[in-house]
Order: sequence, then C-alpha cells, then structure tokens
Amino acid sequence: ASSGFSDAFFQGSSLIFVSELGDKTFFIATILAAKASKLLTFAGCAGALAVMTVLSVLIGQIFHQVPPSLTQGLPLDDYVAVASFLFFGVKAILEAYKLDSSSDGAGIEEEREDAEKVLEEAGTGTKSGWPIVIEACTLTLAAEIGDRSQIATIALAAADPCGVALGGTAGHCLATGMAVLGGSFISKYFSERVIGFLGGALFLV
Repeated sequence: ASSGFSDAFFQGSSLIFVSELGDKTFFIATILAAKASKLLTFAGCAGALAVMTVLSVLIGQIFHQVPPSLTQGLPLDDYVAVASFLFFGVKAILEAYKLDSSSDGAGIEEEREDAEKVLEEAGTGTKSGWPIVIEACTLTLAAEIGDRSQIATIALAAADPCGVALGGTAGHCLATGMAVLGGSFISKYFSERVIGFLGGALFLV
C-alpha cells in the first residue's frame, strides 16, 4: 500500500508539474502576481488547481467503479488511461521533434498571449485584494477544464486516488509557485523542445 501511494504521488506530481510549465494557467498566475499580491494570487490559482485535481480524481474513480457487467468484464478505464497517455506522450514528442531552434518557445509565447487576452477581457487590472483571489480562482478553473493535466489526473486516479490527488496538487503548487515568484523571468529560459520531450517521455513511461 505504501509503495502504491508513493508511486502514485510521484507520477501525479511529476506529470502535472511538467505539463503546467509554460501553460496558460502558469502565465495567468505570472501576470496576476505582477499586478497584485503574490500571496493572494498563489492562494487563488493554487486553490483552484487543488480543487480541480480533487474533482478530476473523483471523476476517475467514478469511471473506475463502473460495474463489470456493463463493460463485459473489460477494464475500460485502464484501456482509456493507456490510450490517453500514449496519445499525449507521442503527440508531445512529435511536436517537440518538429521544432527547430528558431521556433523553440513559440508555443510558450502563444500561451502567454492567450493568458494576457483572458486577463484583459476579465478586467483584472481594476481589481485588488480578495477580488483578485476570486478572479484568479475562476480564471484558472476555466483554463484548466479539458487541459491535458486534468485528463492525466483522471486517468491516473484509478491507481491510488489519495496519492494522485496529493501528488497532482503538489505538482500544481510547485509550478504555480514558480509562476508567482518569477514566471516572466523563468519562462525566458524554458525550452519548448525539452519540456515536450520530457513530458512525452513521462506520459509514455
């Protein structure tokens, strides 16, 4: 049981952390932290991601509890999980392979621009204090729905729900902490190719 928990925690934290680097939610936290309190921004963004992680684990558990009589004894949740990880792993590696030195980072810059557009439309520049926490929470939840990190959490949930929930939350908090403390500076040193190869390898493993 202890081994299962530690494996699930490591898988959840590592996959989520790499998936979130340079993602839209990463830059939402970065931009908000530059306009308002870093602590309140972290509370809103990390809190939203923690809630989303728990909800994703619950969704994964619901799929895992489907009666065998409905699936004719086939572990459909396992098949879906394997297919999802294969898809995201191969997709990330192929996309990273196609990048050359001149276009490395273009995708990350696109995510930053999407985050800036979302925040501009939400009018966050006129808000301060606790409204920023609510805004950060709402925008992060909206950006995270359907994201590959959410799907990865749902797929992993069958292994050890507590380990995946805590690991996924830890991965989110680490990435969000980096974004809040110095996302603009740190993102300049991100290599989209390295993140793609590393993330793809983790999904396949």
